[in-house]
Amino acid sequence: MQNPIISIIIPVKNGEATISQCLDSIKSQTIFDQTEIIIIDSGSTDNTLDILKKYSFIRLYHIPPEEFNHGSTRNYGVSLAKGEFVVMTVQDARAANQFWLEKMLKHFSDKEIASVTGQQVVPHEKDKNPHQWFRPQSETSVHSYQFNSKEKFNQLKPEEQYFYCRVDDVNTMYRKSILQKTPFHTMPFGEDLQWAKDAYKKGYKLAFDNHAQVFHYHHQYYSYSFNINYTLNLYQYKIFNLLPSKSIKMKDFLYIAYLNFKYRAKPKWIFFNLKILWAKYKASKRFFKQLELKNINYSQNIPQGKQNI
Repeated sequence: MQNPIISIIIPVKNGEATISQCLDSIKSQTIFDQTEIIIIDSGSTDNTLDILKKYSFIRLYHIPPEEFNHGSTRNYGVSLAKGEFVVMTVQDARAANQFWLEKMLKHFSDKEIASVTGQQVVPHEKDKNPHQWFRPQSETSVHSYQFNSKEKFNQLKPEEQYFYCRVDDVNTMYRKSILQKTPFHTMPFGEDLQWAKDAYKKGYKLAFDNHAQVFHYHHQYYSYSFNINYTLNLYQYKIFNLLPSKSIKMKDFLYIAYLNFKYRAKPKWIFFNLKILWAKYKASKRFFKQLELKNINYSQNIPQGKQNI
């Protein structure tokens, strides 16, 4: 497309299991005719590239695997984008309905809005953890936040800063002109959180609309759960000076059994979710040990999620 309004940027590597669903869901959007899709592949060795040949509407670019970085790779995508607005998503996410892009775009009628972040939800599918299925407990919400000075933001507690900065590159639309002025940091993880912090300090307004949903799920087997929680602990501390909880309580274990009974899930999901809880606890223990030893390493490998068992 010569003059798209929206550019969607998708980093890809070995995405044969999910990339078709991702692209098909984009093609179904009400404003697809105003949209371009930029794929940045970082060395796929499966059938991903053959699958991508079937989609004539994509623009495909390649980078060496060693050059991939969550921040700089997305900045590269922005440099290629023709649209006024840029959407960041991932190869294993898919739009929950055909209005996903439309719902985010409407917020930019407010000229102060720098980004709109939607919601990740887990579909009710048998191979997905039923404790994580999307079950809204209240009406879907829309909020926007802005701070009138850098000092005002800095006065927030770490947990408050994290709350306001929940921008998510699985499901966020940005105003491209602002991304060009305030690019992502070169970071292996947490580039979206860091960007939100930078944006607030520059006075930009960020919006969050839970009506704009994508389906996204990683099966949290023990080693993945441990590694992803440890990584989250590292970068929440690095960006916000936020510390994880040091303990788990008996009620946390009992709550898992209660949810399993409430949702009428198979008994195996009790043990599965207990392992997730234990992995989170062990990740916290490791974080505090490394903090005590002053041996925190932010350059470790980022764990890759799986779709199912």
